[in-house]
Amino acid sequence: MVYSARTLALLLAISIAVVTALFLSLLEDVSRDAILVASLISFSASYLLIYVILEFLIFREINKIYKMMEKLRKKELSNISKEKSSALNPLEKINEEIYSFATLKQKEIDELKKLEAFRKEFIADVSHELKTPIFAAQGFVHTLLDGAMNDKNVRTKFLKKAAKSLDGLDMLVQDLLTLSQIETGEIKMKFEHIDLLKLCEEVVEQFEEKAEKKHIRLKILSDHNKIMVYADWQRITQVITNLVGNAINYTPDKGEVTITFDSGKKMVTTYISDTGEGIPPQHISRIFERFYRVDKSRSREKGGTGLGLAIVKHILEGHKSKAEVKSTVGSGSVFSFKLPRTKQDSSDSAD
Repeated sequence: MVYSARTLALLLAISIAVVTALFLSLLEDVSRDAILVASLISFSASYLLIYVILEFLIFREINKIYKMMEKLRKKELSNISKEKSSALNPLEKINEEIYSFATLKQKEIDELKKLEAFRKEFIADVSHELKTPIFAAQGFVHTLLDGAMNDKNVRTKFLKKAAKSLDGLDMLVQDLLTLSQIETGEIKMKFEHIDLLKLCEEVVEQFEEKAEKKHIRLKILSDHNKIMVYADWQRITQVITNLVGNAINYTPDKGEVTITFDSGKKMVTTYISDTGEGIPPQHISRIFERFYRVDKSRSREKGGTGLGLAIVKHILEGHKSKAEVKSTVGSGSVFSFKLPRTKQDSSDSAD
């Protein structure tokens, strides 16, 4: 505090002594000596009384409160700006500290409410997604136990369906673990100079059989022999795998899925385009959320856990990049992302 209890007591006592002297000077029968004595007595008594009141009843407690609030402010209110109060008004300064602290706590409460709502929604989504493969597998197994085991053809058919449901369950659990580990920082990105073109070729090889079954033309277009970028091979493989897998799932028979690149001076942009159903504009801003599906019933029929794009988002954020999407309903979608280019590929362009 700039003004102590002693200073304020002195100022107030002087003021009272002056008022006393002025009042007595208005009386005709009071001498100057009496006025001086009365003023001194008034000053002394006022000073002692005001000092005791301020120091022991107000300022001491105010200082305790202020010190406590100052500690809290230093710890938690570093990001909250506040106006400076008048030095003569310690209560105003404490009020500002309390207001700032209350503002922070309200922000924390609001954030906790959002997290609680998110937690409830997430648990509901996970429960719903887990129930689907579990109930399906249970249904097939119980059917077999109820007598269908005796028919070899039925037994084989139902066991395959149960296995498929359990495979879907395992995929969901693995995606949940991956997403959780990325968000909590348990998975660290291992950055190195990688050939993005080679990476994409390996991913395409994995999807060739699936694409052929739907008569989808899956291809890579590039004018380079190699495209070197600085990234995590394993995680970018997940990104390309998820994006190509989605493109094939949502592209009708005899469609086309293409991977292309745009190499700039500093960045390489990768495009995964398809001739699929397209995404309505109102859904584009939410497709990277966990379990968000444009058409829930049709999405489940096409497979997938509903976490692929959320994983893509977090992996790219770990690369200080982000996924972008352009889509036209009925014409298809184009997903893209950027990675930093390395100098190794500058002379590898095909003639």
